[in-house]
Amino acid sequence: MLDVGMGRGTQALRLARGGHEVTGVEREPEHLAAVRAAAAAEPEGIRSRMRVVEGDGRDTGVHFLPGSFDVVLCHGVLMHVEEPDALLAGLGRMLAPGGLLSVVVRNADALAMRPGLRGDWGGALAAFGAHTYRDEAGGEVRAHRLDALSQALAGIAAPLVAWYGVRVFSEATEIPEAGAALDALLAAEERAGRTEPYRRVASMLHLCGGRD
Repeated sequence: MLDVGMGRGTQALRLARGGHEVTGVEREPEHLAAVRAAAAAEPEGIRSRMRVVEGDGRDTGVHFLPGSFDVVLCHGVLMHVEEPDALLAGLGRMLAPGGLLSVVVRNADALAMRPGLRGDWGGALAAFGAHTYRDEAGGEVRAHRLDALSQALAGIAAPLVAWYGVRVFSEATEIPEAGAALDALLAAEERAGRTEPYRRVASMLHLCGGRD
């Protein structure tokens, strides 16, 4: 598996613990230090399944041969990229035959939901028809629409095979740290994220494209 924009490695570590061979690409020094420290604390069997590459997700062709990975993950990255189509094309080239490209983006068709659920009515009104939003740090980042991203996946020969909504309910509630309350919230999110019409108003979209 290739995890592009792996951040602090939470996802990559979970996959390595599950027995997968994972290569992560990250460019932020703070994140690189965090993931390397986290990996160093793991047993040797898990550490040996992880590889961390310092670099930009747009330069995968510099580091890897085409068709090198069965699964390519790009979660929470496209919103920060000026030319997301070029990044997607590069990730598509990394897929082996039968491979899967997993992408998580902000849902542009539901941008009004987040401020609306928080009682920010001015923000909700301004979000209708928008293509960008302000992240938690105050920066302007892009959102994506399901139909457009589905077309982009088809254009790189990894057409959409499944999609899900992410964070349907949890944008408007405090997330429990652990226990039965968290389990119940996750179960509700899992169900809503794959059920119409709830998944269409999710804060995020998870799209899976498959290479024939």
